[in-house]
Amino acid sequence: MITSTTPCGPAIGPHRLAGPVVLAPMAGITDAPFRNLCLQFGASLATTEMTLASHGIERTARPGSRLDFQHTHGLRAVQIAGSEPAQMATAAREAIDLGAQIIDINMGCPAKKVCQKQAGSALLKDEKLVAQILTAVIDAAPVPVTLKMRTGWDPAHRNGVRIAQLAESIGVAALAVHGRTRACRYNGHAEYETIREIKSAVSIPVFANGDITSPENAANVIDMTGADGVMIGRAAQGRPWIFSQINNFILQKDLLPMPSIDSRRDIICSHLDAIYNFYGEKTGPRVAKKHLSWYCEYLPEAEDFRFRFVRTNNSSQQMQLTNNFFLRCLN
Repeated sequence: MITSTTPCGPAIGPHRLAGPVVLAPMAGITDAPFRNLCLQFGASLATTEMTLASHGIERTARPGSRLDFQHTHGLRAVQIAGSEPAQMATAAREAIDLGAQIIDINMGCPAKKVCQKQAGSALLKDEKLVAQILTAVIDAAPVPVTLKMRTGWDPAHRNGVRIAQLAESIGVAALAVHGRTRACRYNGHAEYETIREIKSAVSIPVFANGDITSPENAANVIDMTGADGVMIGRAAQGRPWIFSQINNFILQKDLLPMPSIDSRRDIICSHLDAIYNFYGEKTGPRVAKKHLSWYCEYLPEAEDFRFRFVRTNNSSQQMQLTNNFFLRCLN
């Protein structure tokens, strides 16, 4: 955890972040229970899952949805995606009416179903449309607007620097840059040199994203890129404590160990309980399965536990299996 009470992260508009590490929005993963858990461990910002503007923010915002802010802690940041400027502006206004304090625009998602709608990272092919969307959203939003992007559409068309400069000139408050093109998806190594070029070309905060899996790695990426912070995505799955580890290493040069087995028991049980309360008995056990599977990657001899857990759809049985597993671990 960050021990200082003084905010020490970059500012996004009027919001000074508590630290330099933020949680990446991930579809189907960064729901309210997971966002709150990562914030508890030192993520200074946790943005909602991507919501397509075409689906309608007001229709999407129901109890237990990705836009349910009732139990959300910290700054309320909503990520929207789409290809129609007016539709994106409407989505931004609706999100703000629901309580959003930051609007994040997705121009980084590489998913085929998103790119086929000319949204996500497909927008990087059309700089004129990028400008129209950013202008429409910023004109509609009295809150800071941020942009999640990639380095370009493919290696032959890396236009990340131009997109970043365009975004700053229009009024985007901060950037998060995944160091790959859309064509690269999640393959190969992240292009930290491109993120460095982007950071050198703009004066707004830049968060480096991609292949950041450890405190040492995070510190090296900040040194290499000059980024103002790092955005953690897949590396937080099954180990939300990575935020406190990175914060301590960057800010205090202190490498924290993995939490003890009994601490991980408490973290997992608390997370499962939050999932069941948030989604209810019908959906909660199903959502719990993927998170438990990720936790098991960092637990000893957890194969049988995981096998049994994912084959039950009852929250009480899942919790009993969890308690029994940790009783064996601690005895």
